Amino acid sequence: MLQGTTSNAGKSVLASAFCRIMLQDGLRVAPFKAQNMSLNSFVTRDGGEIGRAQVVQAEACRLDPDALMNPVLLKPNTDTGSQVIVMGNPVANMNARAYTRFKASLREIIRDAYDRLAGNQDAMVLEGAGSPAEVNLKTRDLVNMAMARHAHAAVLLAGDIDRGGVYAHFVGTFDCLDPWERRLLKGYVVNRFRGDARLLDDAHKFMLRRTRRPVVGVVPFLKDLNLPEEDSVSFKAGDNDTRSRRRDSVEIVVLDLPHISNFTDFDALRVEPDVTLRIVRNASSLGRPDAVIIPGSKNVPGDLQFIRATGLADALLRLWARGRTRVVGICGGFQMMGESIADPHRMESDAGGSFDGLGLLPVRTTLEREKHLSLTMATHCASRAEVRGYEIHHGRTTVGSGAVSLMKTSKREPAAVGGKNERRWGTYLHGVFDSDAFRRVFVDELRRDRGFRPLRAIQARYDIEPALDRLADAVRSAVDMKRIYRWMGL
Repeated sequence: MLQGTTSNAGKSVLASAFCRIMLQDGLRVAPFKAQNMSLNSFVTRDGGEIGRAQVVQAEACRLDPDALMNPVLLKPNTDTGSQVIVMGNPVANMNARAYTRFKASLREIIRDAYDRLAGNQDAMVLEGAGSPAEVNLKTRDLVNMAMARHAHAAVLLAGDIDRGGVYAHFVGTFDCLDPWERRLLKGYVVNRFRGDARLLDDAHKFMLRRTRRPVVGVVPFLKDLNLPEEDSVSFKAGDNDTRSRRRDSVEIVVLDLPHISNFTDFDALRVEPDVTLRIVRNASSLGRPDAVIIPGSKNVPGDLQFIRATGLADALLRLWARGRTRVVGICGGFQMMGESIADPHRMESDAGGSFDGLGLLPVRTTLEREKHLSLTMATHCASRAEVRGYEIHHGRTTVGSGAVSLMKTSKREPAAVGGKNERRWGTYLHGVFDSDAFRRVFVDELRRDRGFRPLRAIQARYDIEPALDRLADAVRSAVDMKRIYRWMGL
């Protein structure tokens, strides 16, 4: 089990690495995270919703994602409340107090999910959440040491040395653990180190003397992994494209919304050699990009209010009116681009009611109680490029006159809707840019707008398989796998 000294210590990526290492070593292996808090989710083949990180870990194991891998998912929709999803299905919106009372009923569901999944595997790779040293949460723990005890897991504690203070984090975490929890903790992994690992020898001797637990690995800072992130920490930090910009590159801006969901929808754009991607959260930084993408949101009315209050909405509409910039909306962003959004059941707003959209598309949305979850395949009408994605939304959107269907499903239903000139469009499809062929069509449209020659041929493949192998190779060379296998009884 991978636990962390803090959130964003690299647990998800390390868990993916160990999943792929064990697969390479001939083991049947599966991932598991008892409870995940994330707005980055995915739809399984049977229509369940789980955290995106467990999907990447499943791909590392070459398994189909399954709700058993993430039986509880919390999707924050306010500062104090979340939608609670159990075994892939939404249960209710709860504030922190209500969820604390509800947690007791989840323990057996989580353990049963783990036991069913583990029964078919040689090995399991578990991921914790946050830190096991949160003393205010330990008595109601479902996901860290309580889960490790149920699984009889050997626990590795990961810390991010790039942030500084990693050894203090290790010692402090150890000191906050109860004796039975310390017995489960086998060792430490220093993550994201830049430099010569031999310089850390004295610190590792200190850790062994102080806690009687060894440091079993120093994982280097791995750049450009091209793997979907679990948390939006890097996104929220303004993790912009740092590559040298080509003279013929196009610029795409993604709006950073307070309740952004499925921010990995844009990862595929980063692999294109002629694309620069920027994250923007205020009007002064918007500039004059070739395209602006309004992403998904777990609180569409609130985020619509945010872009209006910050001046982003007015700046975006001015760009559109000048005919210089294309505008794309995905899921919640698609809803915002419409004429109105009604929330009669208070699914995403405390007051309910109806809200004016940006008026860029002739569509109207009503947020319904029932959540739509599906895997979807569509065809881009102009290029015939195939697009595969998934839908996760409460919205039911009605398309008015003047709209153009840009993509259609196999049932001939619209999967993307645009205006008559196609410079503005929206879709419910998460992962729409993962299609290499369609992504090139989209980028070439931006190139034509700038007077650049369209490249036509696919320039880059968005495929995480090679990335998972590179990750596994890097982690394998950095950690003592023989010792870890011995702790696992393998």
